[in-house]
Amino acid sequence: MPASATPNLREDHASQLPALLWLQKLGYTYLPPAHALVARGGRTDNVLLETVLRAQLARLNAVRHRGQQQPFSDDNLSAAIQALRDLPGPLGFGSATHAAYDLLTLGKSFEQVVDGDRKSFSLRYIDWQQPANNVFHVTSEFSVQRSGLPDTYRPDVVLFVNGIPLAVLECKRAATGLLDQAISQHLRQQTEDGIRPLYIWSQLLLVADGDQARYATTATPTEFWAVWREQHSNPEAQAAWEQQLLTLKNQPLRPEQEAALFSGDFTYAQGYFRQLQAAPQLPTGQDRALWSLCQPQRLLDLAFHFVLYEDGLKKIARYQQFFGVRATLERVQQRDSDGRRLGGVLWHTQGSGKSLTMVMLAQLLATDSRLPGSRILLVTDRTDLDEQIEGTFIKCGKLPKRARSGKHLRQLLHDPRAEVITTLINKFDKAVKHLDVPLDDDNIFVLVDEGHRSQYGSLHTRMRQVLPKACFLAFTGTPLLKREKSTAARFGGLIDPYYTIRQAVEDKAVVPLLYEGRHAAQTVNARPLDRFFDVVTEPLTDYQRADLKHKVSRAQPLNEAEQKIQEIALDISQHFSATWAGTGLKGQLVTGSKKAALNYKAALDMLGQVSSEVLISGPDEREGTDDAYATESTDPIVRFWKRMMDLHGSPEQYQKNVINAFKYQDKPEIIIVVDKLLTGFDAPRNTVLYLTRGLREHTLLQAIARVNRVHPGKDFGYIIDYYGNLQQLDSALNTYSSLDGFDEADLADTLAHVRGQVDDLPQRHAALWDLFRAVPNRYDAEAYQQLLADAAVRHDFYEKVSVYARLLRLALSTLEFTQRNPPAKVEQYRHDGAFFLKLREQAKQRYADTVDYKQYEAQVQKLIDTHISTEEIIRLTQLVNIFDEQHFAEVVAEAGTPAAKADTIAHRTARTITEKMDEDPTLFRRLSELIEETIADYRARRISEAEYLQRASDLQQQVLRHRTAPDTPAALQGRPAAQAFYGLTEEALRPTTGLEAAPLRQVAIHAGLHLDDLLRSHLLDQDRPIVDWPNKDSLVNAARLALDDYLFDLNEREKLGLSLEAIDRLLDQVFAVARRQYA
Repeated sequence: MPASATPNLREDHASQLPALLWLQKLGYTYLPPAHALVARGGRTDNVLLETVLRAQLARLNAVRHRGQQQPFSDDNLSAAIQALRDLPGPLGFGSATHAAYDLLTLGKSFEQVVDGDRKSFSLRYIDWQQPANNVFHVTSEFSVQRSGLPDTYRPDVVLFVNGIPLAVLECKRAATGLLDQAISQHLRQQTEDGIRPLYIWSQLLLVADGDQARYATTATPTEFWAVWREQHSNPEAQAAWEQQLLTLKNQPLRPEQEAALFSGDFTYAQGYFRQLQAAPQLPTGQDRALWSLCQPQRLLDLAFHFVLYEDGLKKIARYQQFFGVRATLERVQQRDSDGRRLGGVLWHTQGSGKSLTMVMLAQLLATDSRLPGSRILLVTDRTDLDEQIEGTFIKCGKLPKRARSGKHLRQLLHDPRAEVITTLINKFDKAVKHLDVPLDDDNIFVLVDEGHRSQYGSLHTRMRQVLPKACFLAFTGTPLLKREKSTAARFGGLIDPYYTIRQAVEDKAVVPLLYEGRHAAQTVNARPLDRFFDVVTEPLTDYQRADLKHKVSRAQPLNEAEQKIQEIALDISQHFSATWAGTGLKGQLVTGSKKAALNYKAALDMLGQVSSEVLISGPDEREGTDDAYATESTDPIVRFWKRMMDLHGSPEQYQKNVINAFKYQDKPEIIIVVDKLLTGFDAPRNTVLYLTRGLREHTLLQAIARVNRVHPGKDFGYIIDYYGNLQQLDSALNTYSSLDGFDEADLADTLAHVRGQVDDLPQRHAALWDLFRAVPNRYDAEAYQQLLADAAVRHDFYEKVSVYARLLRLALSTLEFTQRNPPAKVEQYRHDGAFFLKLREQAKQRYADTVDYKQYEAQVQKLIDTHISTEEIIRLTQLVNIFDEQHFAEVVAEAGTPAAKADTIAHRTARTITEKMDEDPTLFRRLSELIEETIADYRARRISEAEYLQRASDLQQQVLRHRTAPDTPAALQGRPAAQAFYGLTEEALRPTTGLEAAPLRQVAIHAGLHLDDLLRSHLLDQDRPIVDWPNKDSLVNAARLALDDYLFDLNEREKLGLSLEAIDRLLDQVFAVARRQYA
C-alpha cells in the first residue's frame, strides 16, 4: 500500500459498504439491487421478496391432522402473501404497523380441506423460536416507489427475514449533524407521500456513520433514537466478545460473497477494500452496533420480545431493558438453599422505561421453555398498564386476567388456568391478607412495581406466607439506601446490571436537569405578633404555649404564609410566561400541603398569566365539619373536593381528566400537587418543576425525574427551587450515581441483624404488661387509664410502648417471625400492640401530655399571614446542570460551606433547647425570636453569611454553657440549677412587685441560690442525687415544705405581693426543674 494511503471517507466507503461486508459475515446473504428487484416481481411498489417468501412459507408450514402432515395449498400460500400485500390498505400508519406486527408474530389462519373436512390451520411467516429455520438477506439501494407519486426513495441498506423487510439502515459519512440528517431521512420516508409500505414491516431502523450508530423503530421522533451499549456479566465475557469481533472483522468473505457485493454499482470500490483487508483491522463503532442489533438471532429476539405498543406508539427496548430482562431471566433459573427461585430488585433510573421493562420480562417468563407451567402476577399502581399488558401477551398465546377486586384476585390465584394476572397494589394487599391457604407452587412469579416501596417489607412478608415458593421481583427507579438493605435482601438482592441517571443522561435517554435556587425574603413585625399570640393562647399553660411556639415557628407555617405564597406565585407566573408560554411545554408546582396547593391556585388565577389545575387526594371524611347544623363545610379542601366530584364524578375520573388535559391539551400549563404525581407520572411535556417544599432522598429524585423525560423541543428539564433543596439534591445525586449507601456485601449480615432485634419482642411485650399487673380486671379500660395517672409511670409506659411498636413492625415484616410463632401468638402481639397504642393516645389526651392545637394553629397562622411580609424573590444560584459534576459541586460549595455549618449549628441548638426545656424553662424564647431564627435558617441554607454563622455559634455556646450570657449574674456562674430558679423567680415577681429592676434582680438572685441550697440539702447525699428521689414521698414532701417556708418568709419580708396560688405555682415549676437538674 502506498505510504500516502489514507482511509476513504466517502459515505459508501466509510459506512455503506463496510455495513454490507459486515452483515454478510453475520449471516446475511447479499442480493444486488437487480436481483432483489427480480425477487419483487420487477415492481418497485412491492417491498416483499416474494420468491423467497413463498419458498419459506412452504418450508416452515404444514397442515397437521390426525397424525398426518401435508403442505399448505398453493392457493393458501398465495393468500398468505396477499394478506401482507393488502397492508396498509385504509388503515392509518400507526394502525397498519400494529396490524403488520400482529401478522408477523401471531401468524394467520387459512382454511384447507383435509380428508374431506374443511378446517382452519395456522400459518406462520417467521419461525421466532428457531432462528436457523429462517433465511436472512440484505440488499442495498432498495428503490421503492413513493405513494401516489412516480419517483422513488432508495434506503441505503434493507435487511429481510424470509423475504420480509424487518430492518432499514441509512448510512452517512462521519461528520457533525449527519446522523440527525439520516434520522430525518427515515422520518421523511415514513410520511404519507413516502414509502410507508416498506416501513410498516420494519421493526428496527438504524442510522450509522462508520464510527457510531443509533436505532429506533417506526414513527420514533429524533429525540428518542438511542445508542446501544453491549453489556457483559464479567470482564472475561467482555474480553471474549472483543476477541470474537476482532476475529470476525478480519475474516475474509467467501469468493461468491465478494463477487455478489462488488458487482454492479460497487465494482469501482473492490480494489480499495482489497487493500484495506490486506492488513489487520479493528472493529468500528458501527460494527459493534450492527453485531448487537442485527445478528440474526438478536434481531428476531428484539423484534418478538422487545417491541411493544404503548398508547398507540410503537417502542423498541433500549439496551438496559434488554440486558436487565435477560439477566433476570437467567437469575430465576437458579435456586436458593430453600429451593425457591432467586428473585431480586431491578434498579433502572426514572424515565428509562421501567414499567415497560416489567412487561417485557413478564412475557419472557411466560414463554421461556425452561419455565414450564409458569404463572405471572404483575402488581402495579398504574391502571393504564393493563391494556399494555393484555396486548403484549396475545402474541404469546396467553390472555391476561385483570383482578377486579381482592376477592376476585384470590379466585384467580387459585385457578391454574389464570396464567397471567394483573392487579393493583391495594387489591393485592387485601387479597394476601385474606388468602388463608398457601399456594405451594414454585413456578409463580410476582412482579412488584416500586410505586409503594415503603410497603415492601410488610407486603413481602404476607406474600411469602401465602406464596411460600414464589419468585419475587421488584422494580425501582431510585437506589436503595443502607436502611433499605433488608428490602433488597428479602427480594434476593440487586440484579446487575444497574442503570443510573448519569448513564441515562449520557445515552440521551433523559434530558439533563438545570437547577436554580430562589429565595422569598421575609420580614417579621414582632411586637404585634407577640402581643396577639399571648392573647390567642391565654387558655394554655406555659408549657403548652411554649410547645405551640415551637410548632408554629417551624418551616411549614412560615412557608405557607399568605404573602409568601402570593410573591412566589407572581414569580412563577412571570418566569413561566417569559420562558415557556405558548411552546406546548408544561410545569409542575410541588407544595407542602393541600391547603397551600389551593392557595397557590388562587394566587395564580388572580394574576391570570398562566393556567393551572390542582391534583390532590381526597380529604379525610371527618375533616371540615364542626357544626352539626352546617349545610356546607367551611374547610376549603372539603369544598374543593366536593366541586371536583361534582365535575368529574369520581376520584379516579378526576385524576384521569386532569392528567390527560395536562398531557394532551393546551391547558392547564401548570399542574399543582402535594404528594400525588411525585412518582409514577410520565408526561414528557413536563419541563419545569417549581419546588416550594423540602424533599429528601429518593422522593426528591423521583420528583425531579418528572421533568427529565425526552420531548421534541425540550433540551433540558428545569428545577426552580424556592425552598432550599440544594444540599439534599447534591447528597441524593451522589447516592444515586455511586451506590453509596448500598453495600451488597452486607446483605447477609442484614437479615441476621434484624433477627437479633426481633428476638427481643417477647421480653418487650412482657415488660409492657408488667406495668399493668396491678389492674385486677383486664377488660376495665378505666383501670388502665387511672393507673397511668402517675406521671412517672405514664412516661415509662410511653417509652416502652414506642420500643414495642417499632419491634412489632419489624417482626411482622419478616417471614421467619411469622413462621416461628403460631398464628394465634402473632395475632396476640398485633392485637396488644394496637391496644397499647390506643391507650397511649387516650392517656396523652386525658392527662394533657398532648394538646389539640388545631384551633390555635388557625389563629396563629392568621397572625403569621398578617405580620410576616414577603418583599422580593432573590435568585441565589444561576442555572446549573446538575450532571456537570465540577460546576454543580462549585455551586453547592459556594451556597453551602458557611451556610451548612450555620444550619447544622442552629438545628442542633434548637434540639438542645428542646431537650433542656425542663432544666430551665426561661430558655423558652419569645415567638418572634424563634420565627426570625427560622427565617435566618432559610437564608443560611441558601446565602453564605459569616455573620449568621457567628451568631449561630454564639447561641450554641450560650445554650451549651447554660446561660453564661453577659447578663447572667456573676453569683450564679457555675450553678445551673440556681440560674434556672433565678429565672423562674424573676418571671414570677415581675408582674406583682413594685420593686425596681435592680432590687428585683437581687431578690431573684438570692432566691435562686437559696432554693438551690435547700434542695441540695434535702435531695443530695455528698453532692450526689439520692437514688429515685422523685418517687420517695417523704423526701419530696420535706423538701417542698422547706421551700414553701422560705418563699412565704421571703414574700413577707420583702413585701413582694405574691399570692398563695403564685407561690404554689412557682414551687411546681421549681420541682419540675429539680427533677432534671438533680437527676
